[in-house]
Amino acid sequence: MRIAIVDDDPIVCQSLQTILTATGAADVLWTANDGDAAVAAYFRDPSSRPDVLLIDIQMPGRDGLDAAREILTRDPGARILFLTTFADREYIAQAVGLGAKGYLIKQDVASVRPALEAVMAGQVVLGAEVLGKLTVSVTTSASGDMPDSARGSETHDGVSGPEEECLNEREREIAALVAEGLDNREIAARLFFSEGTVRNRISAILDKLGMTNRTQLAIWWIRSH
Repeated sequence: MRIAIVDDDPIVCQSLQTILTATGAADVLWTANDGDAAVAAYFRDPSSRPDVLLIDIQMPGRDGLDAAREILTRDPGARILFLTTFADREYIAQAVGLGAKGYLIKQDVASVRPALEAVMAGQVVLGAEVLGKLTVSVTTSASGDMPDSARGSETHDGVSGPEEECLNEREREIAALVAEGLDNREIAARLFFSEGTVRNRISAILDKLGMTNRTQLAIWWIRSH
């Protein structure tokens, strides 16, 4: 795969590039040390667009979240994987809400290669610590906003059976694809629907579950399965 690395520490960029290149995991097209440089490099020409963009959160000037937002606005198909030292719940929620394909905490460099491969395979990559923080946030929000009739009861293994029972087979299939990180266009192509149909189906699913966004839906599905 072809990747790009964005981190405010040039040593981090160089180390990741050396490891990923030496192991044959990826070809590094370019590196950048801030958000503005990342956006400029990404859209320099079609050949500079990587299969996966590995990007940090906090950087001097334009941060990774803002850079990712512009990239995804201009190229909705971009695969963006955040790699950062910050396990802040708000950062994680923003990253996932933007449509990022993953969020990793800088702890073990060995986890980067399998994460990149998973993203290339169409999966969303969330480390255990990241998922734990989102789960707390989503559980609190959903339980506070969801009507009693739709809330159901959580079983001891964390699977909310009654909630899922209110979804039909096609809605469960769509929920699973949302949890994989597919956008409406990709889901429509997978299920031979129009994008409008997918958008309406997701809205109906959110209404049934008493949720407000697809991030809540994705995390609920991951927890349940």
